[in-house]
Amino acid sequence: MASFLFSGALDLPWWGVLLAALALTHVTIASVTIFLHRHQAHRALDLHPIASHFFRFWLWMTTGMVTKQWAAVHRKHHAKCDTPDDPHSPQVVGLKRVLWGGVLLYVAEARNKETLSRYGHGTPDDWLERRLYARYQKTGIVCMGLLDMALFGVVPGALVLLVQIAWIPFWAAGVVNGIGHYWGYRNWPASDASTNIFPIGLLIGGEELHNNHHAFPTSAKLSNKWFEFDIGWVYIRALQAVGLAKVKHLAPKPRLTAPRATVDLLTVQAVIRHHYDVLSNYSRSLKQACTEELARAHALAPGKARALRAARPWLGKEEKALDATRHAQLTQALVASQALETMYAMRRELTALWSRSGATGEQLVKRLQDWCERAEGSGIAPLAAFAVRLRSYA
Repeated sequence: MASFLFSGALDLPWWGVLLAALALTHVTIASVTIFLHRHQAHRALDLHPIASHFFRFWLWMTTGMVTKQWAAVHRKHHAKCDTPDDPHSPQVVGLKRVLWGGVLLYVAEARNKETLSRYGHGTPDDWLERRLYARYQKTGIVCMGLLDMALFGVVPGALVLLVQIAWIPFWAAGVVNGIGHYWGYRNWPASDASTNIFPIGLLIGGEELHNNHHAFPTSAKLSNKWFEFDIGWVYIRALQAVGLAKVKHLAPKPRLTAPRATVDLLTVQAVIRHHYDVLSNYSRSLKQACTEELARAHALAPGKARALRAARPWLGKEEKALDATRHAQLTQALVASQALETMYAMRRELTALWSRSGATGEQLVKRLQDWCERAEGSGIAPLAAFAVRLRSYA
């Protein structure tokens, strides 16, 4: 009896069962990030039917999630990110509720017929989906549980199944949707509160790089910087190598040439296309200007120098993303420094270039040319250097 309870067909030691549980769970993680997220929700890649059906089958066996529901909820998250209509924003409902109850928020939104109708288009609707995966969501998990118990023993198998069931709800629905919009570092000044939780994307298949994803949602690769690693991208490249995947979209990489004497339409198009890179570099210019101001601190009143030091970490961040304390620090810094005040005003002008407007191409060229001329003639060295770089985008 004891043998039946604690030993299965594989007869593994405890550490072998642990490794098997982690390996099986990792297949589920890969299925979520490659199939549900990058393939279905964002169409960043195409999958061969063999790969697609395997992922669908595995997710049915280990999570019971319906593809249409998952894609619809996630697409709505992007469309309404960090607003009251976001299905799971810690900025709206609080970090604790998303971190520990993210799966409940997901389930509630997945039952919203309007969400499914508006955001669930283009997902599988074949016989298997209608008659099996969507109709008998829990059956797959029961089958997986029986298989786990047969392989590892009743007790170890039940524990393996528990790990498989709990991993995605906690790490994906809780950690990524919670901490990924609350704490971490940001490469790109996206309009929402998304952050990169950690630069090495192993634990959640690369989903740790959440700010990168929100900046470039249709990119099949989530890592952007040299120090970042996205294991999901490694798997996609492996699938591509054997003909089971085809990458459709990647984050655009800016190309710089010798600065043009005058701005043309190609420059405007390049600046708009790479506006996250533009803003990221502008943030560095703001901090450089602040550093130069502080280097002349002897010419500043002590209070103004303190204001600049306090606000320096927030320079370049979206003003609407700052809390009341940080916003007050920024305001004091702008009062203390004419150079920073000028650069912030010109930053607002620059961001208006790619916001929705009815301006013609010719009008946009004139606006950017005028902006560059004023920046280069401002007497603010970091701003002038940035304008030269702006004329180099190709």
